Amino acid sequence: MAVLAGVPAAAGTAHAAGYRYWSFWEGGDGKSATWAYATQGPAALRPADGAVNGYRFAVSTDGADADRPRQAPDFAAICAGTPAAPGTKRVALVVDFGVPADAPAGEAPPGPRTACARVAPDATAAEALAAVAAPLRYNSQALLCGISGYPRQGCGEQVDTAARPSSPPDPASSAPGATAGAGPTAGPGATAAPDGATASGGRGPSLGLYAGAAAVVALGAAALVRARRHGRR
Repeated sequence: MAVLAGVPAAAGTAHAAGYRYWSFWEGGDGKSATWAYATQGPAALRPADGAVNGYRFAVSTDGADADRPRQAPDFAAICAGTPAAPGTKRVALVVDFGVPADAPAGEAPPGPRTACARVAPDATAAEALAAVAAPLRYNSQALLCGISGYPRQGCGEQVDTAARPSSPPDPASSAPGATAGAGPTAGPGATAAPDGATASGGRGPSLGLYAGAAAVVALGAAALVRARRHGRR
């Protein structure tokens, strides 16, 4: 029973492991000052004219702590210099490359960028991103790994957050009314995520936490059976 009671502690230890990846966000109707985690991947989402999409590169341990883009989703400001044109739609984009503490070894994040993509009416969010932030890099599971060449390598790799350098608090992470979420950003047609975790639209890579808890439960059950057998003797 003592082993079984240790499940929360074991889960907490597994929870310290995070993942380094691009997360995908929506800015409501383009007028809201807050971000909400996208419920569809960029390859599936077809944003309307006037929408704002955001991308943030960061290390996240679970959906509740995902860092959102640090710039507000302001369509009017981002697309002010891009007039509407017949037969197209405009999608504002905020690309936040994150902080140095979350960067892969040997790399430094560029500063956040904004752009206004003018694309076909049926274009996906991924196509809008490609129009203004090339080159994009995907892995063999079609997960979005790099935007504008950053980072140069790696994709959704696991990170030991205990050994991760500290960084200043992220003001966007505590923005009033913002909806948290996490998950590796999927490329065209992708549903898989690193290490078998839920892809974009899920609650983030937490498979290790559940696997660790299950292992502890199994060990506890085995110990309990042995104790009962010993008692019968």
